[in-house]
Parts: sequence; C-alpha cells; structure tokens
Amino acid sequence: MIYIRKADERGDVNLGWLQSKHSFSFGHYYDAQHMGISALRVINEDEVMPGQGFGTHGHRDMEIVSYVIEGALKHEDSSGNKYVVPAGDIQRMSAGRGVTHSEFNASKDEKVKFLQIWILPDKKGIEPSYEQNAVAQKGALTPLVTPKGSDGTLSINQDASISRLMLDEGESYSLSTPNRTGYLHIINGDAEVNSSDIISSGTLNLGTLSSNTEAADTKNATINSTSTEAFDNQAFSKGDAFAIGAHEQVNIVATSPIEALWFDLPPA
Repeated sequence: MIYIRKADERGDVNLGWLQSKHSFSFGHYYDAQHMGISALRVINEDEVMPGQGFGTHGHRDMEIVSYVIEGALKHEDSSGNKYVVPAGDIQRMSAGRGVTHSEFNASKDEKVKFLQIWILPDKKGIEPSYEQNAVAQKGALTPLVTPKGSDGTLSINQDASISRLMLDEGESYSLSTPNRTGYLHIINGDAEVNSSDIISSGTLNLGTLSSNTEAADTKNATINSTSTEAFDNQAFSKGDAFAIGAHEQVNIVATSPIEALWFDLPPA
C-alpha cells in the first residue's frame, strides 16, 4: 500500500449551502502531500442543500465524473445537455477544448450528495462530450467507466477505469494492480484490508494542481512508496481511501455492507 487517505483528514469546506470533503488539493484547500494519484486529480464528496448549487462556470481538458449517492443532480451545459442525474446514475462530461455548465440540487426539499471526480485526459483540446447511465450491479465488482465504453459502461478519454465494489457483511474480494496503480474510495460501510508484499518499490507521482490550470503537470510531486511490507486487518471506513502500486494485491473483507469505487489507473 503506497498511500492512505483517512476520511477525517480530508479538506473540509462548509459554505452553508455546500458541505464538501476534499480528498485531494482543490480550490482554497491545498496540501502538498495530497495532490492526486496518477491521472486522478479530484474526489470531492459534496452535499448540496435543497434548491442550491454551482452556478455556470467553465472547465477545459478534464474528464469530470459525477456519482450520485443520494437525491438528484440537475445538469446543464453549453453543449445543450440538460439532464437530471438521480441516485445510482453516473455521469461523465469531457470538458475538452472548453465547456461551461451548472450543477444544482434538483429538489427543493432534500439534499443531494454526490462524488465529484476529475481525471486528466490523455489528449487535450478534444470536442466536449457528455454521457449518463445507470449501470446495474453484476457481481461484486462492476465496471462503470472504461476507456472504450464497452458493455454499457461510460467511456473516458484516458487509460483508466472506474468500477463499483459492493459487498455484504462478511463477504470478501481481492484487488490487484499488475503494472498499474489502483485506488479504492469507500463510499459507505466498513472493511478490514489485508495486503500482500509489493514486488518492487519506487515513487508515486502525485502531480500538481493549481486553481488556474485544471490539467496540471504530473511530474513535479512524488511520494515515496515506503510501505512495502505486508499487513493484516487494517480498518477502513466510510470516506477512507487507499492506493496500491504495481504487483500489489489486497483482500477486502466487509465488516458491514460496503459500497466503494475502484479506480484502475495508469502507472504512476
């Protein structure tokens, strides 16, 4: 395990209408030790109060994924897309050469809770695009976003995939990353995680992120992967996350029902 992010150590933003937890540096929250993992740059857990939201604003050269946990999110963008994204749906907007959009709570009575995820694209200046779908769970680990959008998944302009892990209490599942980087973010539930040895150690590129440039330089910040020994029964809970490097395997045992997102990312 090369990186651990605990829920209570995330950046905390409370604007009244918005309560947000930032896994990585974002906006006014900056921590040089938490700049992203591989091509993954942002995971914000956002709660937006009824009738409130993010007014029209712009993005470029970023793959922006929204995973709605509770409620419904109303989306409008400069490409003419106008949709409501209910809980259980996943949405992908490729900002490309530039797009403006707004996101509001679709309800006047209930809050909306969602994960805002940013992933660097593999090409800049592409045509903006939009996709949305509800992907039915098939087994413990179900792909939601894949590079080619195969088998009902959403596509993404990066050699990266996002899958949903669902486990009942007492169930277990193993994840590994041959020549890749993996990142697991727990949305709900509790787990004990056992890790096998890493075959080789090195450094993990964390990249940089500034408020002025979304597609940030990926070469400037690194974290040493010193946790190369195996460990048993490390506890993780709602909002916690961890990354594993090449040739590492983890076994996840749910101590309560688990909902999590697994990111299969390019080598860091």
